[in-house]
Amino acid sequence: MSRFFNGQEVELLAPAGNFEIFKEVIQTGADAVYFGGKNFNMRMHRKDFNFTQEEIRQAVEMAHALNKKVYITVNNLLSHEDLKHIEDYLVFLNEVGPDALIVQDVCLIEKIKEMKLDLTIHASVMMNVHNLPMIKTLRNLGVTRIVASREMSLAQIKALHVQTDMEFEYFVHGDMCIAHGAQCTYSGMIFGQSSNRGRCMKPCRWGYKAIKDNKLYDTTYPLAVKDMAMYSHIPELIDAGVVSFKIEGRMRSMDYLATIIKAYSEAIDRYIQDPIDYNREQDLAQLKANRNRDLSTAYAFGKPGLQNINRRYEGTGKFYSTGKVFSQPVEEIEMKEERLQVIREVLTGNQAITKAPELTIRVNDYESAVLALSLGVEHIYLSGDTYEPSKPFSVAQIKDLTTRKAGSKIYLALPRMMYEEDFKVYHHYLSQDLGLDGLLITELGAIGEYKHLGLELIGDFSLNVYNAEMAKFYQHQGLDRITLSIESPLYNTRDFLAASSMPVEVIVHGRPAVMYMEHDLYDNTKALAGAELDETHYKEGILYLIDDKGYEHPIYRDCKGRNHMLLTKELAYLPFIEALYKAGATYFRIEGASYNCEELEHIIRLYQAAQKAIVQKEEMPQFIRGEKGYTLGALQFD
Repeated sequence: MSRFFNGQEVELLAPAGNFEIFKEVIQTGADAVYFGGKNFNMRMHRKDFNFTQEEIRQAVEMAHALNKKVYITVNNLLSHEDLKHIEDYLVFLNEVGPDALIVQDVCLIEKIKEMKLDLTIHASVMMNVHNLPMIKTLRNLGVTRIVASREMSLAQIKALHVQTDMEFEYFVHGDMCIAHGAQCTYSGMIFGQSSNRGRCMKPCRWGYKAIKDNKLYDTTYPLAVKDMAMYSHIPELIDAGVVSFKIEGRMRSMDYLATIIKAYSEAIDRYIQDPIDYNREQDLAQLKANRNRDLSTAYAFGKPGLQNINRRYEGTGKFYSTGKVFSQPVEEIEMKEERLQVIREVLTGNQAITKAPELTIRVNDYESAVLALSLGVEHIYLSGDTYEPSKPFSVAQIKDLTTRKAGSKIYLALPRMMYEEDFKVYHHYLSQDLGLDGLLITELGAIGEYKHLGLELIGDFSLNVYNAEMAKFYQHQGLDRITLSIESPLYNTRDFLAASSMPVEVIVHGRPAVMYMEHDLYDNTKALAGAELDETHYKEGILYLIDDKGYEHPIYRDCKGRNHMLLTKELAYLPFIEALYKAGATYFRIEGASYNCEELEHIIRLYQAAQKAIVQKEEMPQFIRGEKGYTLGALQFD
């Protein structure tokens, strides 16, 4: 089954959560269906969903008999343990012959090539593809289609479409996330249930109030975005070059999906048959009646702002498919001595490490960089997502820092998201002799753009490197060092460090951003009336989300208006840093962007004392507890 408009294919892609739903969906007006197996996919909460291998085989045969396509999701990050089983699964899929695999973990691209399998690869939305360098890199690796970033507008897709032969798939209807794809790690940090591994506990759907500068704002569900609905904009989707219209809903019932699939199928056919007399609003009322949340076009026509936040039909941590509340606010787990002892026992290895540990630090402003230089920190990353009220690093500041760096190395950290205009700015920026030693790389496309400069390229934690095969992939691309995913739990961390073929950096202290959003939650303070509070312990100028149990979640705003949710408690790995070193980590990072200079100096000196103790086999230093306490993050979980 194929649809075409002016020679361009138009595919309606529908989800199926299990085989029973598939058997009905495949009989609808959808041109293709996507689903996942019992493992290795992004919908892992419900045991009665997803497909057995025999069901996968039957589904592919049924679809192909009807001249329809099947795409199999192999789209979560793979753990070290998963790697033991993934090859057998890929061999099975190659035998079955789906039309493509949808993947997130980049190691699968090389693995499929190394195994000489005849499998077409589509890049999952969790790869967060949003610029031409990423598209070119993936195309050169053999990827034929990207599921475009949810934050990409149709204008951006149209501009990219004319520069590449890559196919574009776009979510047109269903549940959306507030955070950039694969850039929300909070569920993994507080529950041990990674959103990048198909087990998100949806902290974005909790209720929150907002506090800023001692004023309380009644925000209700400030992170809960509306459902996507592009039904009225089929002409614009086609004009932008979108070839596959994707409906979200692998955890939805057939009753819910039937109305949506029928409406979009008939609308596409009506437009193809008569684009001049096309009625955009026909049957729209049925879609609205079928909704669980309010509807939006999200980023399709630019940043939506607060109008994209859902205020009705919302459930706190509730599955709409079952009505069950599965997630409620919890406090970040406090560090306990019993767990510290377990971590030391698991991590302590016998690797023959000859290299002394080195300290790295991300700083937010010039003063913090000067401090780090004066204290002799070996590697200093100048933030590319500078938190307000600080300003981005100027050329003059960078040149001043690099002329006085002595034994330290200075790196420019790239923004976590790099759009076309960002590459233009950084190309010009880096064409000057700034004296930099390297770049902190935040996304795949930047590697190819900048490796010709001869600078060290360090992979940031935003790359979500979760297994040693991913590290090897990035090493082949040109990275010199990789940062371990902050979601990696204890045993996976141990196995990763033992197996990695390249130097590994671990974030050992600070508050890394666990939710990275294009939305500006600070707009709530302009749109809503605030009630005066007597509280004085909140940091001035910072927005805090207060959940239903009273736990605080700080939101930092960068100079481009993007928002970063940080951990409330500080990560603190000092009590077992020697075990980390013996397990194979030789670079220890302080995420220092949210600290003032006094706080930063105290932390740096502690970890430098730990470095010295490791090398000279002395007693390790002790630390004073932070204001909000310390947490072990994902290392709290096995």
